[in-house]
Amino acid sequence: MGESIKRYLKFVKPYNGLIILTIILGVIKFAIPLFLPVLMKIVIDDVIGSSVMSPEVKTQQLFYWLGGTALVFFIIRPPVEYYRQYYAQYVSNAILYDIRKQLYSHLQKLSLSYYSNTRAGEVISRVINDVEQTKNFVMIGLMNVWLDLATIVIAISIMLTMDVQLTIVTLLAFPFYAYSVKHFFGKLRELTGKRSQALADVQSYLHERVAGVSVIKSFALEEQEQKNFNDVNRNFLAKAIDHTKWNAKAFAVVNTITDVAPLLVLTYAGYQVINGSLSVGTLVAFVAFIDRLYSPLRRLVNSSTSLTQSFASMDRVFELMEQKYDIVDSPNAVELPPINGKIEFNDVSFAYEVNGEPVLRSINFVVNPGETIAFVGMSGGGKSTIISLIPRFHDVTGGSVKVDDYDLRDVQVRSLREQIGIVLQDSILFSDSVKSNILMGKPDATDDEVMAAAVAANAHDFIVGLPDGYDTKVGERGVKLSGGQKQRIAIARVFLKNPPLLVLDEATSALDLESEALIQESLDRLAHERTTLIVAHRLSTITHADKIMVIDAGELKEMGTHEQLMSQQGIYYGLFQVQMLGD
Repeated sequence: MGESIKRYLKFVKPYNGLIILTIILGVIKFAIPLFLPVLMKIVIDDVIGSSVMSPEVKTQQLFYWLGGTALVFFIIRPPVEYYRQYYAQYVSNAILYDIRKQLYSHLQKLSLSYYSNTRAGEVISRVINDVEQTKNFVMIGLMNVWLDLATIVIAISIMLTMDVQLTIVTLLAFPFYAYSVKHFFGKLRELTGKRSQALADVQSYLHERVAGVSVIKSFALEEQEQKNFNDVNRNFLAKAIDHTKWNAKAFAVVNTITDVAPLLVLTYAGYQVINGSLSVGTLVAFVAFIDRLYSPLRRLVNSSTSLTQSFASMDRVFELMEQKYDIVDSPNAVELPPINGKIEFNDVSFAYEVNGEPVLRSINFVVNPGETIAFVGMSGGGKSTIISLIPRFHDVTGGSVKVDDYDLRDVQVRSLREQIGIVLQDSILFSDSVKSNILMGKPDATDDEVMAAAVAANAHDFIVGLPDGYDTKVGERGVKLSGGQKQRIAIARVFLKNPPLLVLDEATSALDLESEALIQESLDRLAHERTTLIVAHRLSTITHADKIMVIDAGELKEMGTHEQLMSQQGIYYGLFQVQMLGD
C-alpha cells in the first residue's frame, strides 16, 4: 500500500498548491460553525442569565450577537464553501485525467501478447472503475481527513478553555474508537480487493458477450448464457456481501462507541450543574460541541471505508501500470530511414512463451525490393507468425530479421511501423465515420486524398451510396457494413498511408467471389512497385508472386515460383491440386 501511495502522490504533486488552498478554505468553512456552541453559552449565561442587564439591553445584546453571526454565515461562508467545493472537484478530476492519460499511453505500448492473455473488460474496469475509485484518496485522504482532524483539534481547544475536566470526559471514548477502527478496517482492504475483482469479472463477461451477441442468438444460447451470467453475477454478490458484513460490524461497534460519549457528558455535566459548579450555558455548549466533535469522527470512519476501497483500486491501477513491455526500443535504437523494401530472415526461430515449444525453426529467406512474396501452407504452420515478426509485433527468440540491412531490434519501432501497411483477414473498423476510419492511414490527409484512396480501393462507389456518404457512422467494429465493404475501407487507409512495404494476411479468404474480385483488383493495384508479403488461403490468387514459400510445422519446406513448385510435385503441388479439385 505504501508504494502505491508514493506512486499516486507523484500525480498529486503538480496540484499541491491548490490542495493546500482547498484545505485552508475547508478549515475556515468548518471552523465557522464551531462558534455556534460558544454563541449558545454567551446567549444563555451572559445575556439571558445576566442579573445586571435590563430587558432592553439584553434584547440589544441578543440581536448584536445573532446579527453578527448571521453576517458571517450569509456573507463569508457561501463563497468559502463554493471555492472549496470547486477546487476540490477540479483537483481530483484533473488527477484522474492525468492517470488515465498515462494509463492509455501505457496500454498503447503493451504487446499483442498481453492483449491475447488479458480480457478487454478487465483492462476497461481498471482504467474506468478503479481509477475513479482512487478519487476518494484525493477528496478524503488529502483533503477531508485533514479538515475533520482540524475541526476536532479546534473544537477540543475551545472546549479546554471552557472546562478542562468536562473536555476529558468528552474524550474518554476516543481510545476505544481508535482501537475499533484499527481492528475492523484492517481486513476491509482485502475484502474490497476481492469485490473489485469480482466486479471486473462481471464487466469482462458482459463485454465479451455483447461483442459476440450474434453467436449467442445464432446458437439459441440465451438461456445458457443467462445461467452463466448468473454465476458470474452471483460471485460478485457473494464478495459484495462479505464486504458489507464486515463493514456493517465495523459501523455497529464504532457508532455505538461514539453514541455513548453524549451520555457520559450529560451525566457528568448534569451532576455539575445540579451542584452549582457548572453553568447551564456551558452544559448546552458542550452538548452542542459533542455533535461537532463526533460528526467528524463518524466521517473519519466512513473515510476509512472509502480509503480502503481507494487503496485496493490504487493497487490494481499500478499493477496494470507495472506490466512490462515486450517490445521496446533499445537504448541505441536509430530511426529507420525511408526503406527500399529488402527483407532478410536469418536463421529465425520463435516461441510465444519463454522456454516454450518453437513455432518457427531456422527460417531463412531474402525478399528483394519490389518483390511479391506469398506464404502458403496448412493452418497453424506459422505463416501469420512470420508476418507478425516484420512489424515487430513480436521479437525473434533466435536469429534476426532485417529490413534494408537494419536489424529490427536496432531501429525505433514507430519508424518501422510507419513504413508498413497491413491488411488483415478481419480488419478492425472503429465506431466512427467512414472518413475517420480511412484517415487512420494519414490523419492529416485532405478530403481529396481520402476520396482518391477510396477510389483506388474500389470503395468510393459504395461509400457515396451510404446514408451520409463519407460521414456515415459504421458502428462498432464496422457492424453496419458487409465484410467486403469493411475490407475495402481497410485497403483504402493503406492506400492513403502509401507505405513502401505491404503485408496482406489472408485479406480475401473470408469474402464472396464478387467482393474478392473487387478487392483482389485493388490489392494488385496497391502492391504495384512495392515489396509485398502475402499470406494466402486461395492459391489461385498468388500464382503471379515472384516467390512462393511453403511453411509447414514452423519450417520453410519449399520456395520458388508457381511453375517451379508445381514441377517439383511436392507440398505446394498437393495443396494446389486439392484446391483445384475443390473448385
